[in-house]
Amino acid sequence: MPASLTTIFMNRILQGAAASLIVLALAGCSTTKDRMTTGSVPKLTKPVEELDATELRSATDRLGKAYEKNPRDPVTGVNYANLLRMNGRDTQALAVMQQVAIANPGDRNVLAAYGKAQAAAGQFQQALDTIGRAQTPDRPDWKLVSAQGAILDQMGRASDARQRYRDALDIQPNEPSILSNLGMSYVLTGDLRTAETYLRSAASQPTADSRVRQNLALVVGLQGRFPEAEQIARRELSPQQADANVAYLRGMLSQQNSWQKLAAKDKTPGAADSSNTN
Repeated sequence: MPASLTTIFMNRILQGAAASLIVLALAGCSTTKDRMTTGSVPKLTKPVEELDATELRSATDRLGKAYEKNPRDPVTGVNYANLLRMNGRDTQALAVMQQVAIANPGDRNVLAAYGKAQAAAGQFQQALDTIGRAQTPDRPDWKLVSAQGAILDQMGRASDARQRYRDALDIQPNEPSILSNLGMSYVLTGDLRTAETYLRSAASQPTADSRVRQNLALVVGLQGRFPEAEQIARRELSPQQADANVAYLRGMLSQQNSWQKLAAKDKTPGAADSSNTN
């Protein structure tokens, strides 16, 4: 991919890709019962990542009522803030986590979720500081180390971010969410081939979830191989979810006929040599 097209296209996907980084980096920072599966939210029968828009709004309303009854409860507060963020209500999520953090200043899970909310709201340095307070040097949490990497990526500090991901991999080798974040870090600097290498490694891990595979689909599509990207995006998802993901991919890749241009360039001799702009 020519450097000029890479620059234009990366600017277009930067916000969405960075959001994916934060979601993945901090998805594992809460406790088991914070993960929004059956039992943590009344009548929620599947992981929150698989909820459609109607189910997500309904779950958010139910958690909001529970939060109103007990705003100091850390599990309710973290779950509610997570759902608010998934609804795009980052400012409200941050306000919720501020209150929960005040009530639970020593709770590592709360501090981690507070840092996630700060990062989603664009308060990157504050997020780094908060997550740093949640970390324990004698027994570092790989989830928090990876989260720091994701925030550094959003701050434009790619080299520092990748070092944090590698530190996290030292603690938790072959963890798919870390490998995915490392791959997405290269997406943000336009090095799609390196990104694909890490994302394929992430997707091949037994514990990889659909979010990892959707990131892989994105990177494959950005290189002009849309039929392959669509095939990846449709795996292990309901038809409705798969259609939504494919529509999202098509929407991004159709801007200025970008994916067609990329496909043409991918077939041009010597194009591969210019794909790495990092």
